[in-house]
Amino acid sequence: MAFFTVAVQSTRSLWRFGQTVLGIIFRHPVPGTSIIPILPDGRIVLIRRRDNGRWALPGGMVDWGEDVENTVRRELIEETGLDLVKIQRLVGVYSAPDRDPRIHSICIVVEAQVQGTMEVQDTMEVMEIQAFPLNCLPQEQMAHDHNRQLEDYLKGLTTLA
Repeated sequence: MAFFTVAVQSTRSLWRFGQTVLGIIFRHPVPGTSIIPILPDGRIVLIRRRDNGRWALPGGMVDWGEDVENTVRRELIEETGLDLVKIQRLVGVYSAPDRDPRIHSICIVVEAQVQGTMEVQDTMEVMEIQAFPLNCLPQEQMAHDHNRQLEDYLKGLTTLA
């Protein structure tokens, strides 16, 4: 009987530990990036997302063990085929719980000088890549809160939202 009691207590402790870990993982915002890629000629590169057909800034979630700069570098290559030359500036940190309909994410937005040839690498995520002059950016609603991120960038703001 004593063995059974110890086994039940151990199982309950393990279950509580598991609940705590799952709570930490699934009840906390996930860090990610959006990149405002600037080509040498000054055009801004946008992607058209496959999941909703909207234009968006390239970017994605920070992987375990990865810093933001390497996330920017990886996401640029994965989504656009472009190489990071230099991160120019922090545009903002966007953390509204409803900014991404999939999850609560905290998005670190940077302006980046890029180079290379635009080419869709991840066809599961990206339908199209296009470079736009500043005066010809798409006017329709973009994915997530990317309209606001671009507006803040164009106004020269550094935003905490």
